Amino acid sequence: MPDAPDQSPKLLDQVRQTCRRRQYSYHTEKACVRWAERFACVHDTTHPRRLNEDDIRAFLGHLASERNVAASTQNQALNALLFLYEQVLGEELGSVGPIDRADEPRRLPTVLAREEVRRLFGAMSTGPNRLIAHLLCGSGLRLSEALRLRVKELDVGTSRLHVRDGKAARTGRRCCPSASTARSGAT
Repeated sequence: MPDAPDQSPKLLDQVRQTCRRRQYSYHTEKACVRWAERFACVHDTTHPRRLNEDDIRAFLGHLASERNVAASTQNQALNALLFLYEQVLGEELGSVGPIDRADEPRRLPTVLAREEVRRLFGAMSTGPNRLIAHLLCGSGLRLSEALRLRVKELDVGTSRLHVRDGKAARTGRRCCPSASTARSGAT
């Protein structure tokens, strides 16, 4: 009688199943699968059970030195590998130890002065991009939220936009100095 094929799920399927069982978001699941796949590929498709902390350290160093990834990307890879070993494979990792860290990015200022905001909006041509920029400034929405926005109530008289998304409700106020001129069509 020939040998029966291996019925155990493949590694990436195990990662998906574990993410779904723990109710992780789809994007988190995709990221965990991608990092597990990249980790195995860098080590010539060796199964992670046969790799150890030194191999993890080498992979993270490879990301920092050869791939020039951002520090947040390197941290995401580390967390995905910890998830792979501890949650999927059920193996306790020792200390990964010191790793070559990716350079922290220089931070841009997070607040613009009123004059800087005026110049920024003045440099933008009229159209949907300018409208979205005003919406982002005035309401505090994220870009992804603004691009799939469902406006339930717009009060032009008080320059307020009421956005209700499930549980949360946000009210945008006029924070941009040029919002009133954009509304009237003047630049």
